Amino acid sequence: MASDNCKPDRFTYNILIHGVCRAGVMDEARRLVKQMEGIGYKPNVYTYTILIDGFCNAKMADEAFKVIETMRKSNVPPNEATIRSLVHGMFRCADAKKAFELLCSFVVKEPGLINSTCDTLLFCLSNNSMAREVAGLLRMFGDRGYVPDGPTFNMAIVCLVKGLDLNEVLELLDRFNERGVKPGFSTYYALIEALYKAGRVEDGDRYLNRIYEDGQVSNVFLYNMLIDCFCRTKMLGRALETLREMQNIGIAPNLVTLNTIISAHCKEGDMRKAQELLEMVFQFGFKPDVVTFSAIIDGFCRVNKIEDALDCFAEMKEWGVPPNAITYGILIRSLCFTGNVGKSLTLLRKMQADGISPDISCFSALIHSCCKINRVERARKLFFSMLTLGLTPEKQTYNALIKALQESGRADEAKELLATDGNGCAPR
Repeated sequence: MASDNCKPDRFTYNILIHGVCRAGVMDEARRLVKQMEGIGYKPNVYTYTILIDGFCNAKMADEAFKVIETMRKSNVPPNEATIRSLVHGMFRCADAKKAFELLCSFVVKEPGLINSTCDTLLFCLSNNSMAREVAGLLRMFGDRGYVPDGPTFNMAIVCLVKGLDLNEVLELLDRFNERGVKPGFSTYYALIEALYKAGRVEDGDRYLNRIYEDGQVSNVFLYNMLIDCFCRTKMLGRALETLREMQNIGIAPNLVTLNTIISAHCKEGDMRKAQELLEMVFQFGFKPDVVTFSAIIDGFCRVNKIEDALDCFAEMKEWGVPPNAITYGILIRSLCFTGNVGKSLTLLRKMQADGISPDISCFSALIHSCCKINRVERARKLFFSMLTLGLTPEKQTYNALIKALQESGRADEAKELLATDGNGCAPR
């Protein structure tokens, strides 16, 4: 470049430094920075950010922090990209707990960077399911004035709900709520569901009321989430109340709404109510889909009304609704459970003819059932069909077939099967 009277500038050097940092040649990156300074160009925030990223990728955490110190001395304030590079980089170059310790020490020394650093750090901790560290960060820096942004706080609370005592979660949520941090609907949803599952209905209702007070329940999608929450926590009366509530305020349920409540009643074996709700599907002008039919079939199977389940299965065809793997699986497992192996094998053939692959639970149920009624050869063929599809048998299935082979006088085949060691590899 010099021979052509074309001198490199800061932009040129930054490109070169970026390239050598990506290649992990950090000594060359340092040399280029000195060379750039030697011809009168001071490193800018972009230069320093590149160096931080490079040192982190090279697992040189101390050097990355030294770059921040150099920036401070040079009066070059880090921007959001710099902080993101530092925080994410620490999680790449050190184990998560060590990265957390290093970054907390850094923030204590750099109080002016609390918000930008803690937001990114909170994101990384939540993403790594480090609930205890999330709580520690919120307490430590919350007392120093840190207020997380909305999306980061939502992610943190969901992490805490999954990994921390609910009393601690509520204490932290309320503390930041008082400072004006408003959780989103999905955050409240995760918390309310956890409280209901823990039997803390009063606390769950308290936070449910906050959702309503904040005007967050405003469309069918959000009502569906609430109904799903009640169904998952076996509060079916509340689910039906919510269905009536949404209708009263002019929000019409959709098929997802009705399928959710139908499925919940079927799982509880309340087929009378499930069939009443099925009538609502027609009243609202919807056509039952595979989810609707599968739920009803599952419900009949749960109350041992297999013939009704098979009638419902036949009705699917009349409605032009093709069954899926879940539908077939429910029926095959239920028929096996009730000892009707012949019908379950017929369904398996039909399932495969429809181009639907059985899952491990279907094969396991069929193999166990065939072994029980001494159809050992059929069980053996099913076992190797499962392997052909790339499915790994469960230990119980594997052991059941070996036992059946031994008891039917086929000890050599049992030994041959034993040689696979249950790893899903067919014997040679």
